[in-house]
Amino acid sequence: MNYSQHFLVKHGSRVKLNAIDPDFKDKHETKKDALKIIERNNSWLRELQELLYAENKRSLLICLQAIDSGGKDGTIRHVLGAMNPQGCKVASFRQPTSLKRDHDFLWRAHRDVPAKGEVTIFNRSHYEDVLVVRIHDLVLKPVWSKHYDQINDFEQCLSENGTHIIKFFLHISKDEQLKRFEERLDDPTKHWKINESDYTERERWNEYMAAFEDMLSKCSTEYAPWFVIPANHKWFRDLAVSQIMVEYLEGLHMKFPPPSVDIDQICKKYHAVKKGT
Repeated sequence: MNYSQHFLVKHGSRVKLNAIDPDFKDKHETKKDALKIIERNNSWLRELQELLYAENKRSLLICLQAIDSGGKDGTIRHVLGAMNPQGCKVASFRQPTSLKRDHDFLWRAHRDVPAKGEVTIFNRSHYEDVLVVRIHDLVLKPVWSKHYDQINDFEQCLSENGTHIIKFFLHISKDEQLKRFEERLDDPTKHWKINESDYTERERWNEYMAAFEDMLSKCSTEYAPWFVIPANHKWFRDLAVSQIMVEYLEGLHMKFPPPSVDIDQICKKYHAVKKGT
């Protein structure tokens, strides 16, 4: 199966999340069955990132969105964490500070986009301004409803200036979310993740799903596609994301740049030094 096509939100299509099975796991039955593929993909991701870094012609922006406990941190840790941190960084979109509120809503996103040769991962992203902002009425509808087109224009500008954009929506069920909340309660090492809003926000589940559907339908473009990843099975989430990343980066047909020095002359000097020792 070509995951890049299977999970792609095609430009102009209308997404219905209740029609997408978050339990989907393709032909893979267990985590053990998938681990070898994930490890192979992660190893190849490291090689492809090195090519991106060495070529220094383009950059890569990865956006992760999901409902609370959807697996953004896990995806970063188990898949995207395979990349060399020298050329890869993570930007988290927490509650905006007063400084950020004093700028336009895309300011903090633009501030963190990757330079040439680099990869940046947005843990949440500029899409919060058509999600939380919308659901909690933080600004009026005539304001946030314009953000879809503004986001598309922003991403097109990045694309035209050498930044490749790939966006993953990690799709879990309401029952799976509750199961993960319970696991946090049972594990003292995860108590720090617990927030009172976890349960109050669940009451807005349908509102969130509607907002996610609009986000995916209105902002999946050829230059910045969205992929809906079935994420109830964490291991399948990792497999699908790693596979799409490999397929996407391979499609860039990157090459190592030519040497900036005369290799023959360097070799002669090296052998002369070696002979002298």
